[in-house]
Amino acid sequence: MGFFDHLQKGGAFSLQPKKPQIRKVVQTRTAPASRSTSQTPGPSSSRTPPAQLKAQQSASRSVSRDRDPPSAKRRYGTPAQSRKRQTPELRLSSDDDASDTDSSFEVRKRARTGDSAEPDPARRVRSLKAFSEDSIRSLPMIHAADITSRQKSGNFKPAFGAAKPLPELLLQYPSTSSPERYDLVVPRDHDDFKPIDDIVQVLDIVSQNYIPDEEADEFNNESTGIKRRLRRALAHSSEADFRSIVAEYNSAIVRLRRDGSIAKKLDSTSRLNLPHVERILNQIYSRTVSPRVESLRQYENGTDNVYGELLPRFISTIFKETGLKSGQVFVDLGSGVGNVVLQAALEIGCESWGCEMMNNAAHLAELQQAEFRSRCRLWGIAPGKTHLVKGDFLKEQSIIDVLKRADVILINNQAFTPQLNNELINHFLDMKEGCQIVSLKSFVPAGHKIQSRNLNSPINLLKVKQRNYWSNSVSWTDVGGTYFIATKDSSRLKAFVDSMQ
Repeated sequence: MGFFDHLQKGGAFSLQPKKPQIRKVVQTRTAPASRSTSQTPGPSSSRTPPAQLKAQQSASRSVSRDRDPPSAKRRYGTPAQSRKRQTPELRLSSDDDASDTDSSFEVRKRARTGDSAEPDPARRVRSLKAFSEDSIRSLPMIHAADITSRQKSGNFKPAFGAAKPLPELLLQYPSTSSPERYDLVVPRDHDDFKPIDDIVQVLDIVSQNYIPDEEADEFNNESTGIKRRLRRALAHSSEADFRSIVAEYNSAIVRLRRDGSIAKKLDSTSRLNLPHVERILNQIYSRTVSPRVESLRQYENGTDNVYGELLPRFISTIFKETGLKSGQVFVDLGSGVGNVVLQAALEIGCESWGCEMMNNAAHLAELQQAEFRSRCRLWGIAPGKTHLVKGDFLKEQSIIDVLKRADVILINNQAFTPQLNNELINHFLDMKEGCQIVSLKSFVPAGHKIQSRNLNSPINLLKVKQRNYWSNSVSWTDVGGTYFIATKDSSRLKAFVDSMQ
């Protein structure tokens, strides 16, 4: 009898602690266990998506229909306690034309993301099709102008103090795709979509990540650079100057794309930085999930959903801790609206899978995936393949199959019941050696030791390390906490079995 045959014949034996490490889970009324999570990204509550529920944000995040005590619901937040994401703001109401400072340009300070991960030589960042001059075409994407035109007329007002609607503005991206259309408007609600913010941040990301050093002065010079003059136009509330500078930027991008400078810069890049990733994910979310975020407040009868999200900075840290690379496979069990699945494919370039059973969240995930493909092409990026599956991740055959070859698995089990965690543990037997399972609750009780009486427990196959996450890493609290990385390593158990023979 082989080693794993011995384990499987004995069946799965659970060693869940009587007192969960994070908090007790109290059953308040009968309901079926759920394998569902729902998120925002985005990936990224602090950068720019429009109005949305802070606790419903989507990277990952966890929606569980398992029972949680009232204290847990307060921490996670339910749809009745919805909050909107905070976004950077461009103030255009300055009447002081003499002002030539950046004091009117308010940008939230970005939290430090720590040391960057090791370069991945196998990663090809640039999409070859996106830079083919023979493939210039319009993409099936949602333009910024589509967002503002769909809203009620009272939600936005003309920018620059204009008394009537202003003509659309076109913004060119680094690829050969057609420009994106923008309305020059500002929201009446501070947390709603800000198209002018989006324009400025696109220019920032492009100048930082697509422009060769020898050409950078045209964009970054502190006195004459495009970015500096664009801010000056905003400080002076000058629509004419703003349009003129964006047109100058568009021409410069087309020129640098045609002479190969942008392609050369991308070809020297082996990994996208987090601000770059966040900008793309936020654009996708604001155009797909945010206008429909109310649908996440609809539940199945007899269930009690708890929403929570792991934010992009935290997810990026997990990628670094696990050493995820472009040639590997990532799986998010309970993927909500798909934020983390998309982040892995974009930031790492790996094959990325997610499974979500809630109908509304799964539908929004499909919308995000469609926009993701177009946005990556627009930005000239070649992401990894994404697979979003609707269903129960313990029953869907495609997920069961991919778990056998997965390299990194994310399980936001913050709100899962012990019963559901036990069911997950039984799947560890089929995972390959070296697979890393990231979770917010440890699957291995503190102080657990391999003994003859628990020999058949799958948790004996796991080697666990605890890590800390810091503030602004999860949606349900501003303080830090702990998470766990369990690596499948059968060597200790095999050594114990050998010692018994």
